[in-house]
Amino acid sequence: GLQLSSNRMVSIGDWIEMPQHGVDGDVLEIALTTVKVRNFDNTITTIPTQALINDSFKNWAGMQRSAGRRIKRSISIDLSSVKFCDASMLQRFAKIQHINEYIQTKQREVDEFNSGQNIDLASSANGRRLTNLGTFRAYVQAYLRNHPQISQDLTLMVRQLKPTETGVALEIYVFSTEKRWVHYEAIQADIFDHIIAVVPEFDLQLFQNPSGSDFRIALPRSA
Repeated sequence: GLQLSSNRMVSIGDWIEMPQHGVDGDVLEIALTTVKVRNFDNTITTIPTQALINDSFKNWAGMQRSAGRRIKRSISIDLSSVKFCDASMLQRFAKIQHINEYIQTKQREVDEFNSGQNIDLASSANGRRLTNLGTFRAYVQAYLRNHPQISQDLTLMVRQLKPTETGVALEIYVFSTEKRWVHYEAIQADIFDHIIAVVPEFDLQLFQNPSGSDFRIALPRSA
């Protein structure tokens, strides 16, 4: 107990997590030989003080005292839906408030580059072009920049991860200004509700493993 206190490893009121001991809750009491924790299901777990020194555990107190709580989650985009933007797509995307300025700026930049390099635009492989995935990534970043409950002072990033057999993952890495668990989860869910619903607006599709209903649609009906 003295070692825990002197090294500031844990204090009464800290939220700690030790899955190997079934602990996930707030520290109630630190004695010489035991530590008592109230878990979030209102059960009480008593563990040996030595366990906190010998075993690893997560202390969430730093997060609770910080300016925000991290949201790190990704969605998987079906690779077959990624494509270059044509003129009609760009006109449609330019009507989206969060990215209308981005579309105009990037298109002007692309046009100037292609013109300056005398690019033959007869083939879509030549020159620079906007893609629906890159435009969607810019939209998600702008959406988060304008979200009232996302910290603008801490890291705010929307990045593309390595493509895999489940598509290409777009990861959202931001910090919620609301740290209370229930409210934090509600904010996170609202953000991803919106992102998932808006994906088709960019002519993209989410990757999802086929289910029983997909197989029933694909298989021909017997006579």
